[in-house]
Amino acid sequence: MGILRTILLRVVYAILLLVAVLVLNFLLMHLAPGDVADTISQSMGGADQEILDEIRVSYGLDQPFIVQLGRYIANVAQFDLGYSFFYNQPVTKLILERLPATLLLVIAAQIAALIIGVVLGVISARKPNGLSNYVVTFLALFGYSAPVFWTGILLLITFSLNVHWFPVAGMRDVTIEGGFWVHFIDVARHLFLPAVTLGSIFLALYSRLTRASMMEVLGSDYVRTAKAKGLTSNQVVYKHALKNALSPVITLAGLQFSAVLSGAVLVEAVFSWPGLGTLAFQSIIARDTPTILGILFFSALVVIIGNLLTDLALRLVDPRVGGQK
Repeated sequence: MGILRTILLRVVYAILLLVAVLVLNFLLMHLAPGDVADTISQSMGGADQEILDEIRVSYGLDQPFIVQLGRYIANVAQFDLGYSFFYNQPVTKLILERLPATLLLVIAAQIAALIIGVVLGVISARKPNGLSNYVVTFLALFGYSAPVFWTGILLLITFSLNVHWFPVAGMRDVTIEGGFWVHFIDVARHLFLPAVTLGSIFLALYSRLTRASMMEVLGSDYVRTAKAKGLTSNQVVYKHALKNALSPVITLAGLQFSAVLSGAVLVEAVFSWPGLGTLAFQSIIARDTPTILGILFFSALVVIIGNLLTDLALRLVDPRVGGQK
């Protein structure tokens, strides 16, 4: 019963936070100079005041701010994120069309960074004064300090333009014909460099945090007791120590989900990856307010859900969290 109450409270807090984010985003876009009418008139090559007023009436911009906000919240509650005047499509449709590409990139980068980072962190913690520790430290510092767009451009020049191992841009080659595995390999080749680029900075974080957490756990009393019982080094590390050391890593992975999404904007721009990042970049240039608000809302929704799932996963991995017995 306690866990159900906790989940219910977390869901209520998540809804309140989502509404607050929705109001803040709408307020900021309302305070920004210009509006939809100005952008449409610029794309038309200019318009007189009468046409501008008609456009504002058609989009409801002639109404007071509180009325516009209430209408927008009501529409969002019905999963209606508005209509894009630049793409001439519903915003929800645009996001759903671009969502699979972004999810593929973000999940691939996050999983790869998490698995490789944990493995490197464990290797480094087992031999803190060995060569492996210095190699992992160097990789972590390089990955954390290098700007993600710079890493992407460097990998693009090296492995796409010079040695031609991977495609330059896009998600798939439309000229390729074949079955499922042919297209699977083609998408994987296009995905490799963007995923490595996006995951590089998070791999550094996970490896360093895993190393620090593992070294703390390996010095605890129950680990010394396990060693005294005659357990092998692998049994002590992977069966006893690693489970407890993963708690802060899982927490960080959930909290960093928003950073992964924001980093995807730059990565998708570098590699022309057809996801939400590219859509956001193009919408900002076009000043497509409904699409920008829709992407901001959807990103906030994903981050809040990610943090909620992270909290629940942490409680399952470490029952001590939240006072569970």
